Amino acid sequence: MIGRIPVLDVRPLVDCGRRPAKAVVGETFQVTATVFREGHDAVAANVVLRSPAGRSGPRIPMRELAPGTDRWGAEVTPTAEGRWTYTVEAWSDPVATWRHHAGIKVPAGIDTELVLAEGAELHERAAAGVPKKDGRAVVLAAADSLRDTSRTPAERHAAALAADVVEVLGRHPLRDLVSASRPAALQVERQRALFGSWYEMFPRSEGAVVDPTGRRPPRSGTFRTAAERLPAVAAMGFDVVYLPPVHPIGSAFRKGPDNTLDPGPHDVGSPWAIGSAEGGHDAVHPDLGTIEDFDFFVERARELRLEIALDFALQCSPDHPWVGKHPEWFTTRADGSIAYAENPPKKYQDIYPIAFDADFGGIVQETERVLRHWMDHGVRIFRVDNPHTKPVVFWEKVIADINRTDPDVIFLAEAFTRPAMMHTLAQIGFQQSYTYFTWRNGKQELTEYLTELSGEAASYMRPNFFVNTPDILHAYLQRGGRPAFEARAVLAATLSPTWGVYAGYELCENAPVREGSEEYLHSEKYELKPRDWAAAEADGRSLAPLLTTLNRLRRRHPALQQLRDLRFHPVNNDAVLAYSKRSGDGSDVVLVVVNLDPHHTQEATVSLNMPELGLAWHESTPVRDELTGETYHWGRDNYVRLEPGRTPAHILTLRPTPSTGGSPT
Repeated sequence: MIGRIPVLDVRPLVDCGRRPAKAVVGETFQVTATVFREGHDAVAANVVLRSPAGRSGPRIPMRELAPGTDRWGAEVTPTAEGRWTYTVEAWSDPVATWRHHAGIKVPAGIDTELVLAEGAELHERAAAGVPKKDGRAVVLAAADSLRDTSRTPAERHAAALAADVVEVLGRHPLRDLVSASRPAALQVERQRALFGSWYEMFPRSEGAVVDPTGRRPPRSGTFRTAAERLPAVAAMGFDVVYLPPVHPIGSAFRKGPDNTLDPGPHDVGSPWAIGSAEGGHDAVHPDLGTIEDFDFFVERARELRLEIALDFALQCSPDHPWVGKHPEWFTTRADGSIAYAENPPKKYQDIYPIAFDADFGGIVQETERVLRHWMDHGVRIFRVDNPHTKPVVFWEKVIADINRTDPDVIFLAEAFTRPAMMHTLAQIGFQQSYTYFTWRNGKQELTEYLTELSGEAASYMRPNFFVNTPDILHAYLQRGGRPAFEARAVLAATLSPTWGVYAGYELCENAPVREGSEEYLHSEKYELKPRDWAAAEADGRSLAPLLTTLNRLRRRHPALQQLRDLRFHPVNNDAVLAYSKRSGDGSDVVLVVVNLDPHHTQEATVSLNMPELGLAWHESTPVRDELTGETYHWGRDNYVRLEPGRTPAHILTLRPTPSTGGSPT
């Protein structure tokens, strides 16, 4: 039923209010609603946040976002984890209505004494709702002044409009006909759910020994040799180390190098072909060590302030213990064989997908047991492989059960699929989502996609921008060389609060298995791939310095730790992209200009929307380029020249003090 003062279309609202909107502690976001009433009397509105403990916070005043639209909004910032609610309250504002009428009638001498008398009564009534210690006397004094016939009507009117009176009634407004929206749910999670820098590595490649002649069998790296790589990862400023599956790998239909079907006796197979006689999803591959070695790896990461994210791939090799114990969990074909996984034209003969409908409850129970096993060993983040190939209701149940007891556990959906499925997975519980970023390389498609992600979708879908993955080597990287790697790193690290790289990105690895394929040549999914990190850094080939700088900037600048206040700025060159981000309180502003063309120098004029930067249209401001250390003075229109290999981008922070210097060239 509609209220006496209509409050409509409250946002954010996920799935018509059936699911909570999302935020993290300290994240500022906007609550909006349509508020109006009959006639011409003034209305006002506020937002009320109710904490997980049931306590109502202060009423946050809303403002009309654009005159005449009846669309109101306010910025809110939850301060603790848990399930909050937010409600929009609207009311008739008799004081504002009187001020409008009095502002017309008193100067014109129309019904002056009546208008002033009505104002006095209103202010007396308003004073009753103001605490004595918080300015009640100020409002009562205004009422007395309105009745003071020894003053002129203009003086009496002005007394009610004094700044101290307006300020007190702004905090304690007189509210008639108060109407409230239905409470909407808000799930507030820890900051890592929104903000973080991920680094993907295969433990078996770190410390591995491979004979290039092939005469001697390769030797796998272990959790302990992989731990030796962690200080370098931490030094680059990453927060999360993501591990592909670390479980035993099946022998049946094991894949050879480059996904071939004829493996040699020493080929290691794909980590996603999970399960063998040594165990399944709750075991570690014996070549990597023991569970105690895994614990050592996790503890070493913790010492370096790194979290571990573990791949959770709900699938089996033909050798997995589940295949014998639970044949009902798999699909049997007409010839009696178990159906293997396919994503035409790709075939995964070494992997059996799970069929959920014969024993849904049993699969839920086993899944939660496996997840809690790894949680007991220090894992609080899971990157879920291909969740879109499993029932949505399954993930809703599993994630809700896990987060009910362990709300700090984060699930990342690796679902490169149709938008409806991606968005629904985010709505039902996944804290983060892979996105189409890898395939968005042009100016228009980046602008359109990021506008979508930072708009209403940001209330439930948090993007994780991986610049590459073991499965995805985009043609842009294959053909663009080092400048392409630099540009994509800048874009991912500054557009999204969470971004990630797969090891080898620092070395600009860009050889595909064949022309037109996004698969890597000598893919690490099927073979050990030791890398000489020290040599790459010594000869200057490594992108580690750039990645380090990007992650340092992300930690220093709150503007880069949020998504919702992303704004694009016009540029007269389609090869150049410009955008800005502001922190919730507006005190931190970062402006980024990127050359999207890895082959050619590009020149352009960047035309800034100054109000989006917190500035007036006519103002100019000092800016510091965080990639070069240079300081310039920028105004509304600014010339840029970006040269691949030298200046891939400008990452500009607004500075508070004047500076000399010209436009960057």
